[in-house]
Amino acid sequence: MAVTPLVLAYGIVSGVLLLWLAGRLARNPRNTALRSVTALVACLAVAFPFGAAADKGAHALGLPPMISRLIQHGLLLVGVYSLVCFFLFSARERATARRRAGWYAALLLGAEVVLLVAALATPVSARTNDQSVPSVAVFFIAADVFMAVGFATAAVWAWRYAREAGGRLARGLRIAAVGLVAIVLANCVFVPAIVLGLVYNVGVADRAGSAGTVVGAIAVTVLLMPGVLLFLAGVSYPALMTRVGAVRVWWRHRRGYRQLAPLWTVLHSEFPDDALDRVPAAPWRDALRLRGTHRRYYRRVVECRDGLVRISPYLARTDASADLPSRLQEALAAHAAGESVPAKAVPVALPEGDGLDADVRELVRLARGLEMRGAG
Repeated sequence: MAVTPLVLAYGIVSGVLLLWLAGRLARNPRNTALRSVTALVACLAVAFPFGAAADKGAHALGLPPMISRLIQHGLLLVGVYSLVCFFLFSARERATARRRAGWYAALLLGAEVVLLVAALATPVSARTNDQSVPSVAVFFIAADVFMAVGFATAAVWAWRYAREAGGRLARGLRIAAVGLVAIVLANCVFVPAIVLGLVYNVGVADRAGSAGTVVGAIAVTVLLMPGVLLFLAGVSYPALMTRVGAVRVWWRHRRGYRQLAPLWTVLHSEFPDDALDRVPAAPWRDALRLRGTHRRYYRRVVECRDGLVRISPYLARTDASADLPSRLQEALAAHAAGESVPAKAVPVALPEGDGLDADVRELVRLARGLEMRGAG
């Protein structure tokens, strides 16, 4: 399997996804489902360099190419088993899940033994994907059959859960299920192609145009690699979309924080004692975190509203026919001059709708009015 853009994308995506999942697992180590998914992605990511070395016939970490192939597929089979366990322990009672997991573990052990024996029986001179060599053919047949069974089981469960779930989770499961089906189809293509190559003594690595080479290459390009990428995309889709939504909220709060600056500045200069002076333990780290932006945003909204409550008695004495920014400037000037007014707050810049967002929109409208008057 040459290092095509799809293969390279598989390596990059699996590596990045592994780092992200490892971070989540470090924060929630008791999550069984997360452990299973992390194990799957770890196997996919770690298997990639060994597979690349075996494809080139190169030594990796001093290991011969066929041993690299053994490590690659051995890890892939463990990854498939981890995926099966993820669905088993998510869908079944614990006792039932353990029994089914034990059955699949026996299949895994059997497949791994076949891979080990076949790899050791392969001549050193044989290329690791020359499926006209009987031991190489048996190696790939055992691996492909186990992966087809495991991925097919996972695809059925993923599609079933997608029908019961909703929103982002359902879409992610459907994407993953489509990817799994593509992987299963690829494995179902590989097995007869290997048998043909073995029966007719056609080496996949040697003879272009052979059934094994043509069919296998098409299956890899059209089914296997797109299927792997779709599966990884489906696994990461719910969390990724959640993160995208969080970034959108962060951007809206960051923009709102800046838009409120003209209003906050005039109110804070007049009522500095209204400032919420809680300072984070690490200001530089707080500035880089999404949570820090939210904290500063809510703080500014509260301080603006508190300032308007403080200045509202002075606003009550201004000309009601004038625009609110002009009246606010006049009220602030009266307060600065020390004029006395009845200490009775009145409503100011009331929002048309309910909720914080409606309140912020009204405050931003007032802030823009002040900014325009200042620019004029």
